[in-house]
Amino acid sequence: MRYLLNLISSLAICYCVLFVSCSKKQAAAIVEPPVQINPNIVKFNAVYNSMGDRFKSEVAVPEESILDFVSELEAVIAADKDNLLMFCDKQHLLSSDYAPSDLVQLKNGAYVINRSDLSLRRAVADNLEILGNAAASDGITLSVSSSYRSYSYQEKLYARNVAQLGQEAADRESAKPGSSQHQLGVVVDFGSVTDEFAETKAGKWLDENAETYGWSLSFPSGYEDVTGFRWECWQYRYIGIDACRLQKKWFNNIQQFMLEFIEAWRNA
Repeated sequence: MRYLLNLISSLAICYCVLFVSCSKKQAAAIVEPPVQINPNIVKFNAVYNSMGDRFKSEVAVPEESILDFVSELEAVIAADKDNLLMFCDKQHLLSSDYAPSDLVQLKNGAYVINRSDLSLRRAVADNLEILGNAAASDGITLSVSSSYRSYSYQEKLYARNVAQLGQEAADRESAKPGSSQHQLGVVVDFGSVTDEFAETKAGKWLDENAETYGWSLSFPSGYEDVTGFRWECWQYRYIGIDACRLQKKWFNNIQQFMLEFIEAWRNA
């Protein structure tokens, strides 16, 4: 009988120890706070994964740098009070009645104009003046060949290029109406508007210095599959100095990559 009582007592003690241990583990599991995932990281991953294969192969943001990336991205977006980073391309079209409300006519001064009917958005025209003066201080005269184009103007230009070059060739270097950055009033075509411009003094100066003043090459060499257009050494878009820095630091210095990401980020 004593043996049986001892056995029951031992089992009871073991049960109590096991019960207390399990209770502590359950209590610990209950009070342990859930893992918090930063919403900016969630948003970044969603937007990043929506980008194309080439984007993801060339734009790499280490996991430990995501929050720094987001902070710098949102600072540039917040500073874009004039909506200079508005996006359009062959898949994202502007309406036929879209026209900037703050267009100003360009005049000879820090740069020369090839036609009297050229205009840009006011903020862009102001910064073209700064760019022209910087070039002039280095002995370079910038020549402006094209600037803002209305939807109807682009419609006629595109039709003429198709008639002269054929559909396939025209689509490589002439935007269909609604898909042209020129309609935004934020880009300039410089010089001869030919490949030879790259070898001129002005072309070389812009290639080396434009981003310092907030101007970004729209269609770089080797990215036709990304931009939809062949290399255009003459077309520069004003996006601002900070945006140029962001583009260079995080987006492999490709304007299309950055603007496409910003558009997706804004809509996410």
